[in-house]
Amino acid sequence: MIAARRVRTVAGVKAYPGLRARYPRAAGPFPKGVEMKVELVSPGAEPPRAETLLAVPIADPPDAGAAILRPVDRALDGLVTRAVDDGEIRGRAGEFTLFRAASTLGSAAGGRRAGDHLPGRVAVVGVGAGAVDDWRKAGSTVAAGARDLRADTARLSVSADVGPVEAGAFIDGFAAGQYRFDRFKGEDGDDPAPPPVALEISGGTALASDLSTAAATAKAVARARDLCNTPANHLTPPDFAEYARERSAAIEGLECEVLGEEELDAMGAGAMASVAHGSQYPPQLIILRYTPSAVAREGEILGVVGKAITFDTGGISIKPSGGMEEMKMDMGGGAAALESALLIAELGLPVPMITAIAAAENMPSGTATKPGDVVTALSGSTIEVINTDAEGRLVMADALTYLAEHGATRLIDFATLTGAIVVALGEVYAGLFGSDEEWTEDVRSAGEVSGDLCWPMPLHERYRPLIESDVADFANAAKKRQAGAVYAGMFLKEFTGGVPWCHVDIAGTAMVNGAGTGFGVRLMLALAQRLALTP
Repeated sequence: MIAARRVRTVAGVKAYPGLRARYPRAAGPFPKGVEMKVELVSPGAEPPRAETLLAVPIADPPDAGAAILRPVDRALDGLVTRAVDDGEIRGRAGEFTLFRAASTLGSAAGGRRAGDHLPGRVAVVGVGAGAVDDWRKAGSTVAAGARDLRADTARLSVSADVGPVEAGAFIDGFAAGQYRFDRFKGEDGDDPAPPPVALEISGGTALASDLSTAAATAKAVARARDLCNTPANHLTPPDFAEYARERSAAIEGLECEVLGEEELDAMGAGAMASVAHGSQYPPQLIILRYTPSAVAREGEILGVVGKAITFDTGGISIKPSGGMEEMKMDMGGGAAALESALLIAELGLPVPMITAIAAAENMPSGTATKPGDVVTALSGSTIEVINTDAEGRLVMADALTYLAEHGATRLIDFATLTGAIVVALGEVYAGLFGSDEEWTEDVRSAGEVSGDLCWPMPLHERYRPLIESDVADFANAAKKRQAGAVYAGMFLKEFTGGVPWCHVDIAGTAMVNGAGTGFGVRLMLALAQRLALTP
C-alpha cells in the first residue's frame, strides 16, 4: 500500500510540497513586451547622426527618381539609380539594400547639392505595392538590419502621401523584427544582445498620437507573444490571474475580478470546472470590466472571451507526444483578449467592455474528467464529454454564458480551438463564425484593416446534429470526422444567450513555427476603434 501524499495550499493554489522550488518563475515575473521608442521627426529637423540607419522606401516597380529618393541618390553619386537599372533593387516588400556613405556630404562636387546629409549607413527598403503587409515586412527588415549593424536608431524617411496606416504597419513590423523571447537564456559571453533600436519617422501625414498608438499596439502584441511563449510551469492559471491583476491595477477605468474554484462551483460553472479536475492548479475565470469616462454608443457593452488553457495534454484523451510542448500556447486566445482589453483601456477608447478569460490546465490524473462523463454548464445545459481534448469549448461555454448574463450586448471570442481550422485555412486566415451578419462583417473588416485576417465560415443548422448527444443536451465532440471547426462553432453558439456573437478560431494563426504571434490584439483594437465612432 502506498501512503497518500499530502497536498498543501499556497496562495490559493493546491501544490505538492516543493513544486515552486523546483520550478521557480523566471527572472522578471511577467512579460514586458518590446520597449521601443518611437518619435516623429520634422523633415527639416537636424540630420540623422552617424550612428543612425537611414531607411528610405521604394515601391515595386522601383523608381529611383521618386521625390523621396532623389536626395539620397544624389548624395550617393547615383548609386541607387544604377542599382535599380541593374535589377539589384526591385522594390519587393521587405527587400533591403544597404549603402555606405560619408557622414556629411555638403559640397557641390559629383552632382551633390549643399545640404545633402547622410549618416554612414543608408538602406533602401522595398514596400512592394504599398499594402499594410508590405509596410509591415519593410519594418521588420529594417529592424533586423539595424540590429545587425548595431545602430542605436533607425530613421524612416517617407513621402507626403504616406499616412498613419502605413506608418503604423511599419512600426508594427519594426517591433516584430526586434522581438526576442530570451528570458530563459543565459548571458551570451562578451556579446550580449544589443538594446532595442529607437525609431524615428520623418515625413508623411501621421501625427505623434498615431505613432504613439502604433507603438502601444506593438508592445501589446509583444506581451501577448510573451505570454504564449512562456513555459507552462512558469505560467499556471493562478499566475495568469496574478498578471491580469497587476496590469489592470495601473489602468484607470479598469477593474479585475478573479473567480476561482469555489466561486465557479457555487455559481454552477461545471463545464469550465470539469476541465481542471485533472490538474493541481484550480481554474480561474478572469473578469476585466472597462468603464470609460465617455461612451460613444449608449447602452452597448462589448463582451470579449479568451480561451486560456495554459497547458493542454488532451486529458484522458491524451495527445500524441510529438509537438505536445507547443500546447503551452493553447492560451493564445486568452493572451489576445487580455492584452487587447488592457490596450483599449490604456488608450481610453469610449467603448465599455467586459472581458472573460477562461484559464485552466488540462491534465490526466485519477481525478480528471473521463470520456462519457456528463457535466452541467453555467447555462444549465448538460454536456456529454465525448473527448476530453475538446476542452476549450467547455471553458468557453461558461465564459460566454457569464458575459451574456452580465450585460454584454455583443460578443466576440478568440480561441486556439480546432486543428480542423488549420487544415482548412492554414496560418494566414483565422476562421470566423458568427450569429449576426452585420456584426460578423464588422469583425471581418477589422481583420482586413489590422492585418489579423479572418475568413467567414458557415454555421448552417444542418450541422447541428453533430453536437447532439444521446444522454445529455449536447456533446462536446462529434463521432463523425467532418466539419470539426464548424461543429465547435455550433457548440459555442448554444451558450451565447442570443446575443450577437462572433467566434474567431485562431489555432492556425496564433501559433506559427512553434511560437506565439499575438494574433487578435490588432484586430480587437481596430474593432474597438470602429465601435468608438458614433453610429
